[in-house]
Amino acid sequence: MHRADESARSPVGAIGRVTVPIPSDGPGEVLVAVRGGSEAYTAWSRTSIGRDERVVVVDSVSARGVIVERLPS
Repeated sequence: MHRADESARSPVGAIGRVTVPIPSDGPGEVLVAVRGGSEAYTAWSRTSIGRDERVVVVDSVSARGVIVERLPS
């Protein structure tokens, strides 16, 4: 697989919505718009983020795990 192909699959930079609240001390879940659809990812954040809040993916820690930040208003 080419490196360009891998970056095209990355959720980093994608916008998502919290489906399971993210506490500051553990994971939650986000639904992220990627590859022409939506996919659920386990998500961590430095701060707690409530359900239905919009987030941006800032890093990928595994194939199904991401770091997110609250989307600026």
